[in-house]
Amino acid sequence: MTEGLKTPPLQGVKVLDLGQIYNGPYAGFLLAHGGADVVKVEPLEGEALRRRGGLGVPLSFSALNTNKRGIAINLKAKRGKALLIDLVKQADILLENFAPGAMDRLGVGPDVLMDVNPRLVYASGTGYGLSGPDKDNLAMDLTVQAVGGVMGINGPADGPPLKTGLAVCDFLGGVHLYSGIMTALYERSVTGRGRLVEVAMQEALYPALASNVAGMHNAGWKQPVRRGNRHPTRGSAPYNVYECTDGHIAIICVREHHWTNLLDVIGRPELANDPRFANQAARAEYEDDVDAVVAPWLRERPKYEAAEILKQNRIPAAPVRDLLEVTADRHMHERGMLHDVDHPVMGKIVLPSSPMRFGGSEPPALRLEPEIGEHTDAILSEWLDMDAKSASRLRDEDVLI
Repeated sequence: MTEGLKTPPLQGVKVLDLGQIYNGPYAGFLLAHGGADVVKVEPLEGEALRRRGGLGVPLSFSALNTNKRGIAINLKAKRGKALLIDLVKQADILLENFAPGAMDRLGVGPDVLMDVNPRLVYASGTGYGLSGPDKDNLAMDLTVQAVGGVMGINGPADGPPLKTGLAVCDFLGGVHLYSGIMTALYERSVTGRGRLVEVAMQEALYPALASNVAGMHNAGWKQPVRRGNRHPTRGSAPYNVYECTDGHIAIICVREHHWTNLLDVIGRPELANDPRFANQAARAEYEDDVDAVVAPWLRERPKYEAAEILKQNRIPAAPVRDLLEVTADRHMHERGMLHDVDHPVMGKIVLPSSPMRFGGSEPPALRLEPEIGEHTDAILSEWLDMDAKSASRLRDEDVLI
């Protein structure tokens, strides 16, 4: 069924990526790894993430901007705005994740750009959306986690609210922004017209709270108690992280045979007839007793040994790994998700490709992130048929670097 589909699915699609930090750049990353010509448009000093921590090129910047080309334009200059508009006339997609109204204040907002190119898909990622009473609230991943309910349900019952260890709001927002872009791109293939797409991180986050909101409903529409590593609705046991001799392992039993297989493995098959453990609901009610049964066997074994035994017996379990273990993951390296790279600034690092695979097309080779304005001349020549002399004049006017 995939025979003949050798080209990447987005080949020929032109994207102007004005994204910054994580949210917008990840949507652009997915487009680039799908085969689109993604041009990262930065201010002359580079986008904010390049300068984070004063460490040179942050690995996070490199990870989110592979397979893009780079141009730097001074959008505060009149000629810079005009240049962006010229590029937009050739583009299929423009994406940005500035604060609401920022592009309008520059004079290159969606109304202006979609007027000069009615086929343009204009994609905006924000914290709280382009409308509503909270649209102008400052939004970073941490603040959206706080106001969006993540911190209120994360952490142990007897401790303070905790953020997640990952930038969940930025990346959920970025994935939804990519999805909105692709939906609008499909619509354009039918109607011939683009449209504005917007995604608010707070709204992209809310569906992921499904189990927790269900727990609130079960509690009589009251905020449920934080439950750490246990199931948020007290709907399953075992469902926890357990100590091993050299770390920890996570186990969840969602079907009866998972539980009976686990009892056989730990040498306690007689407990299959214990009324406390008769079914999922009973085990959830007696979750402390369940943990007391399971924990001793695990405390006597290394995490990888325990995980292998449980795997062989079809019990859902996994060792809790640190980041060194994850970045060395053989499975993801063999599938082409992770790549060992000798970076000219950072040295030996590991970079990801897109998690999406397209049957019949080989994943694109990984190209490092662009330097600030690295591909300016090539982009202006290819997109606008601009010669080197004209580009040089724009540099003299501090429009380009």
